[in-house]
Amino acid sequence: MRLRSKRRHVARSDFFSLNSLATSVIAFAASPASAVTFTPAPSPNLDLSQLGRVALAGDFSGISLYQFEEQNEHSFRSNGSEKLLARMPNGLFAPIVNTDATIRTMCALDTDNGTVVVLGGNFTSIRGPDHGAPAMQSNAIALFNPTTAAVTPLPGLSGSVNALLCDQDRNTVYLGGSFVGANSTNALAWESGRSWVNLPFAGFNGPVMSITKASSGNIIFGGKFTGLGNASTPSTPDGQVINLSTASISAGFSSTTLGFSDPRNIICKTSGGDGAGNTWLLSDNVAGFWQATFKHGFRPTKLRLYNTHQDGRGTKTWRFTALPINGIMNFTYIDPATNQNASCTSECPLSDDKSVKFQDFHFVNEIGMNEFRIDISAWYGSGGGLNGIELYGDDIFSYAVNDFNEPSCAGLGFPSAATTTGPWVVTPSYSSTGEYLSAQLMAPITNTSASVVFTPDIRESGHYSVNLYTPGCIQDNTCTLRGQIKLTGQMTADPTKSQPIDVDLYQTNNFDKYDQIYFGLVDASSSSFRPRVTMTPLAGQSLTQMTIVAQRIGFTLINSTGGLNGLYEYTPGAAVNASEFMQSAFNRLGANFSTGSVVSALATLGDVTFVAGNFTTSDSLRNIVAVKGGDANAHRLDGGLNGEVKSMFLNGTSLYVGGTFTSTSDNSAQRLNNVAMFDTSKNTWSPLGAGVDGRVVRVVGVTMNITSSTPEVVVSISGDFDQLLPFGGNPAVEVDGFGVWVPSQGNWLKNLDLPVESVDGVLAASILNFTGGHSLYAGSLSSSALRANHAAILGGVSLGRLPVDIEPSTDSASPSNLTKRDGTSFHGGVNGVATGVFDTNNGRNLTILGGHFTAKATDGSTIHNLLILDGSDNDRVTGLSDQISSNSTFLAMAVEGDILFAGGKVTGTANGASVNGLITYNLASKSFNTQPPALSGGNGTVSSIAARSSTKDVYVGGSFSAAGSLDCSGVCFFSTTASQWNQPGRNLRGNVSSLLWATDNLLLAGGNLTINNTAPTFLARYDATAQSWNIYPGADQLPGPVTVLAAGASDGGQIWAAGTSSRNGTAYLMKSDGSTWQQAGQSALQPGTDIRGLQIFSLTASHASSALVNEDEALLLTGSIVLPEFGSASAVLFDGTTFTPFALTTSESPDKPGSISRVFSERSDYFAKSGGGHMPLVFVVLIGLAIALGLILLIVAAGIVLDRIRKRQEGYVPAPTSMIDRGSGMARIPPEELLGGLGRRGVPQV
Repeated sequence: MRLRSKRRHVARSDFFSLNSLATSVIAFAASPASAVTFTPAPSPNLDLSQLGRVALAGDFSGISLYQFEEQNEHSFRSNGSEKLLARMPNGLFAPIVNTDATIRTMCALDTDNGTVVVLGGNFTSIRGPDHGAPAMQSNAIALFNPTTAAVTPLPGLSGSVNALLCDQDRNTVYLGGSFVGANSTNALAWESGRSWVNLPFAGFNGPVMSITKASSGNIIFGGKFTGLGNASTPSTPDGQVINLSTASISAGFSSTTLGFSDPRNIICKTSGGDGAGNTWLLSDNVAGFWQATFKHGFRPTKLRLYNTHQDGRGTKTWRFTALPINGIMNFTYIDPATNQNASCTSECPLSDDKSVKFQDFHFVNEIGMNEFRIDISAWYGSGGGLNGIELYGDDIFSYAVNDFNEPSCAGLGFPSAATTTGPWVVTPSYSSTGEYLSAQLMAPITNTSASVVFTPDIRESGHYSVNLYTPGCIQDNTCTLRGQIKLTGQMTADPTKSQPIDVDLYQTNNFDKYDQIYFGLVDASSSSFRPRVTMTPLAGQSLTQMTIVAQRIGFTLINSTGGLNGLYEYTPGAAVNASEFMQSAFNRLGANFSTGSVVSALATLGDVTFVAGNFTTSDSLRNIVAVKGGDANAHRLDGGLNGEVKSMFLNGTSLYVGGTFTSTSDNSAQRLNNVAMFDTSKNTWSPLGAGVDGRVVRVVGVTMNITSSTPEVVVSISGDFDQLLPFGGNPAVEVDGFGVWVPSQGNWLKNLDLPVESVDGVLAASILNFTGGHSLYAGSLSSSALRANHAAILGGVSLGRLPVDIEPSTDSASPSNLTKRDGTSFHGGVNGVATGVFDTNNGRNLTILGGHFTAKATDGSTIHNLLILDGSDNDRVTGLSDQISSNSTFLAMAVEGDILFAGGKVTGTANGASVNGLITYNLASKSFNTQPPALSGGNGTVSSIAARSSTKDVYVGGSFSAAGSLDCSGVCFFSTTASQWNQPGRNLRGNVSSLLWATDNLLLAGGNLTINNTAPTFLARYDATAQSWNIYPGADQLPGPVTVLAAGASDGGQIWAAGTSSRNGTAYLMKSDGSTWQQAGQSALQPGTDIRGLQIFSLTASHASSALVNEDEALLLTGSIVLPEFGSASAVLFDGTTFTPFALTTSESPDKPGSISRVFSERSDYFAKSGGGHMPLVFVVLIGLAIALGLILLIVAAGIVLDRIRKRQEGYVPAPTSMIDRGSGMARIPPEELLGGLGRRGVPQV
């Protein structure tokens, strides 16, 4: 709807009422059935009735009024962490569960105890939305109860979950991904009340990407696997040597004999020979122990012991204790005397036969440990001892800390190793499995800042799962410094036999995790080729400081039954028989795929299951097909697609797909460009606009109000693209990997000229309107109630769009010229709208915006940095000529009569004259007039303009020293009547940031100033009557240059000042009553606060009394205000005691919110009250005059009446009035008798 005006047509603005949406969904916030509730924020109660139109200007792409305490300005996180999101009553997304990584999938399951939402992903921790909620360790999966809002981790998995299916019929949740859990790999089930349930086929030999339920009730798994199976041990077990040489070795009751007392004598000794330096002995006839302590964890599978025979001594029985679990281990071994298998626990024997060089003992249970002790309880001869010890395992690791890799003394041909470059240091293990390397990097972050090359010891070629293990960030307190890494590598000597590793990963996990970085063929190490993985920081990260960590990479050999290729149909309750695989249409379809195929997405509609991914078949089916129940063969979808499909979303008969394609395989449908819609009822493909310019990874459904209060389903896409491609008159739109398609409008959300919300970020999954709750979303989003670029209309409890399309400028403002320190602007690198004014003079209805931006004029031309919106001419949009430089920035504007004064960092020509700092423009003739002489000196910037209404002089402040040939430092005024510059006083020097007329004769200037060349000050005042400057009373109490000024009372006796402290660079806010200053918000305004505007507003309801602010007023701060426990807000209300967010913004940047530069209004009656408030002074005077005049008239009339009454009572009669009589009398007097005495002296006589 439109903002209504009583007097004239105003510039059209589309309003989004924050109350209308609340009415339609308020039950969600208040329903006792849902614990997901939101707390209403206090009403701001601003009285805008006396101001006319009010606008907010700044650098933002979306804006919201603060209505619920759960709102914030947090930008969507770009560090990989995602959240479970719900909608607030005003339509904004709010986090209800936080994780440290990605929520990739979720589903809802109705149980006997209510509905539970299952969350799956690659997170390692999960916590509630409260600011101080602790992070709970939760690897890859967790439960959320929408009734109680409780979050419950499900322990037992290690890895990541890619797909979930909640089977309501069987009360079972099926999981798929890249994980190990229970006794399964990559596939598992969970039943309420039974916890984990192993599937009969023990999982898959590759990752599962998607799961669906076919019309038959069978479960369909899709992914990148070639068979059922689990992790396998190498064909030659116990092949990895555990490094004892770098362990800390100790012993108890060692012999004191020289050369035999050191317990390290037996490390790396494999000859079995006795002697000093080769043998470790215990003291005579005493039990003792040998102990090794490591700085990493390991799982041994075999222990090799070499007994000593020195002087008839030797170990007879021993036991092995794993630490820190303090468990005595069980072994199997071959008895050398009988050659029979045997087992032992607490008294394991060791042969005294000299022909037995060593004995191997195999661990019955593979237990993780980082320390062990061998206790010798019996001995041969005079005491026990050993000649050697070796420990082996099956786990294939390459450690970043080289001391943990296989020892050089083992004589291996290709031992595991790591090489590093960069400032790596060894970091304690804390709660991790072992020590690791970390490096502190400073910007710029490049791929050469640091590196680790991992080289494993691969003994046999085969299919491996390659996993990167990353320590958590909580333990070493580096969560805020973690970033992204890049992994590259080649796994086969012949590059055509494997895909190279090229993976980007986040290291922001709170707890330890692993990520699968490769699955496929790995060649054994040889003299000509060794598999290697290189880790480096991801180049180009916007981090000033980064901590990168490196621990280990593991290689797990995968065994399988074979016979599958990316698809498997599982019949619950039935036995698995590999010989019957080909009886399934799904299994047959997969078997027909080319080698290396992947099924990424599955969806079921009725009796049709859609299968999509990256595959081709011998009968030319490509990337997406349909399998219909009962049909033996798959069906082509109108030619298929010519590229990979990564994700699908099914809404009714519309199947939305995203990936890397451009058209159908037969080119029958073109311009599909990575995202398209397939109509299942018509069997046809349709483009979504013209698509996007990069890969789409996720397609997710969202409900949104577009044209009414009834939500409709729209389609979000996330991926690696930068542009929504142009189509049908819609220009290309720059984005950051996110877009929303609105099917009812046939257009992208960003193209709609409607009052719609703004959403940006990443969406990975959604559950729309599930049983017992409203929609839930998984991802990382920033949202605003209204999509509005850089300017919005404020109308009470609603926000409105201006009918103009404003975008950030492609030309960057020079930060060197616009800095906070020089006091000439509010912030460096100004973008968006910095200033604005409404002009209603002489019947005009103009909205004028200035800053650093581009916009489209009504005639299609491009406007730079200053636009004029004419509400009296159908909202026609115009700008200035191209003669003004496009990299100019306007910071201040004022209108005097028909002339617009616009200042800032402005250069170019106007009307043939060079301009610098300031231009004037005739709004009546719509043209440049004769320009004032250019400003010069300083950096030639105007930061503030203040017109003096009584003289029609326009004062400008900034960083300059001359106006034309006139010496005029910091402040100069232009006389509109004389058309010339004048210097106000001659005793001010410096840079001015803000000007304010406190009264008609008193001008205030804030900045970095000097009076009389001797007295520095941050605030000065100019007496227009005396034409001189002096220091404002108490200005020495200001901690730094004043950048913003505002009146604190209508008579100018009180002022507010804000700026930046010269001592510590923090923002300050102070108020003066004309003699003393009071500080406000010392503890509330946090570091990072940037105050760009101040304005007192009247209120419709009073707040608690305060010494700083009247109870019927509030101070509005604009900019980027950082509050404790809240974060930043673009506008904040201060009642003298408390700062409360008022308006929040978002920006196109994923790393920061937006900001509001200032608020401006049609009228400046900020201290006027309505409905019981104080009447403006002018009306008081007029009414007083009217009353006085009325009383005088009444008195005169009463006097006349009383006089008439008196005369009548005293007998007075009217005198004759006949003209005849009067004429005859006059005729009898000669003229000379009347006039003759005029020239005589003396007193006339009668």
